Amino acid sequence: MRDAHQHPGGAPVGFITELNSLQAASVIYLRMWCDGPDAQEKVGSDLASVLGHTSGSKALATFEQLCSLCARFGRRPLMRHSVTCKCLGADESCFANFISTATEGQREDAMLIATLLVRADMAPLVASLAADFGLALKRMHLSAPRDIARIEAAPTLH
Repeated sequence: MRDAHQHPGGAPVGFITELNSLQAASVIYLRMWCDGPDAQEKVGSDLASVLGHTSGSKALATFEQLCSLCARFGRRPLMRHSVTCKCLGADESCFANFISTATEGQREDAMLIATLLVRADMAPLVASLAADFGLALKRMHLSAPRDIARIEAAPTLH
C-alpha cells in the first residue's frame, strides 16, 4: 500500500475476510488490475477460465472500462493495499460496497456511492458497468472470504 497514513483512502478499515465473496473478489481484482499488465492478464484468465472465453472477455472488457473511467474521472486516485494484504482500505471498502450495491439492482444508491469515486456526471455509466461486472462475478460462484484468508501471504508493512 502506498502511504496509508498520508492518504485517508488507504487507511485500514477492516479485513478482506469480513466481506462477502462478491465484495472480496471486487477488491482483489481491483488490486490486481492496478498492479499492471501481468496481473491484468491474470484477471482476464481468471474470468475466462470460469465464465468461458466469450463471457470472460465481456466481463474483462467491462472491468477494464470501469477501472479506466475510475482512473480518468476519479475525484482522486483510489488508494489500495497490495494484493496479498489481508487489510481492507477505506477506498477499497467503498469500491466493494459500490459493486455490491450496483449488482443488487439498487441503482440510485449505486450512483450515490459512485459520486464518491468519480465525477457526478460519470456516476450513471460507472454504476451500470459495476452492475454488469458484479453480475459476472456472481456467475463465477466465488469462494467465501474465509477461504481467502487461508491463502498464505507475505507480511504486509504499512
